[in-house]
Amino acid sequence: MDLIPDLPNEIALECLSRVSYKQFATISSVCKGWKSEISRPEFRRSRKDTRCSEQLLFMTQARVDQSRKSGVPKRFATPVYRITVLELGSGEWSELPPIPGFPDGLPLFCQLSAVGPELVVIGGLDLATWEASSSVFVFNIISATWRRGADMPGGRRMLFGCASDGDRTVYVAGGHDEDKNALKSAMAYDVARDEWASLPDMSRERDECKAVFHCGKLLVIGGYSTNAQGRFERHAEAFDAAAQQWGPVEEDYMETATCPRSCAGVDSNDLYMCREGEVMALRCNTWQAVARLPADVCSVAFVTTWQGKLMVTGSARFGEPHMSYLLDLKSCKWTRTVTPDEFSGHVQSGCYLEI
Repeated sequence: MDLIPDLPNEIALECLSRVSYKQFATISSVCKGWKSEISRPEFRRSRKDTRCSEQLLFMTQARVDQSRKSGVPKRFATPVYRITVLELGSGEWSELPPIPGFPDGLPLFCQLSAVGPELVVIGGLDLATWEASSSVFVFNIISATWRRGADMPGGRRMLFGCASDGDRTVYVAGGHDEDKNALKSAMAYDVARDEWASLPDMSRERDECKAVFHCGKLLVIGGYSTNAQGRFERHAEAFDAAAQQWGPVEEDYMETATCPRSCAGVDSNDLYMCREGEVMALRCNTWQAVARLPADVCSVAFVTTWQGKLMVTGSARFGEPHMSYLLDLKSCKWTRTVTPDEFSGHVQSGCYLEI
């Protein structure tokens, strides 16, 4: 069956490849053939190969009250979080449809990961009960619809590390339970199958740890034990999914005992983090300063990396509007991202997706 009448299918595919992701839901409703084609992994790979793909950054971001006082957008007393989208090619900002049944915004401190053409929102603090939530919600970019996923098992947990392999699996590690006990446990969520699986326990308890998928492994950095209560550790450990085991603990992974929230990995062996006003890179087991942070983002809220770029979102000081800057990791030059007032709220988590 021809995708477009009187056109060879390879030409029709080129036409579909040039459609913006925002129109996927519309074109998928035209006919079964179009819906089937744009849902295939091969279609997304073809968009990348032909440089038609779009680079997107998704963030859980606080809504800003647009009524102004003294020329500054006001922040809500209780932040209302939604998922915002920054199209890195055009610089355009937008907002995803809200999760059904969550009129007051996303759960506080929920984690956001990207898997294939889908976004996964896990856990957080339920705004109705103020209890830790085990909920999972999945947004399909092709259909522009939300669905409920299988709840995170093993009891409610908060402030856990969360990372995705980008293919089909989201990993959850550490955090604390309802009694504020730091956790060693870890789990894997297969998004396509909507199934959770337990992983072997980590060697250490890790509350408020940072998880990144780096060099083909799940790397869990820092955090603290139940007895330490906020005194961050310097060590890290990595999980090999193929071998289904954790590697040895690297005791001095970080130079200083600090919150690892700003750590981010790239496709190369380097790992980056922001510390004391600088962007640091871990190269050959040594942390090196590569760039000074812009003054507008010295209070860092969120960091991510992709294809030789690093993005930092933050503010000059607490309560100020959030700005974003892009760092070219080769030239070490910063470019400021134009940020409209309505997208200058605090960012809690985020992820990069190319589609």
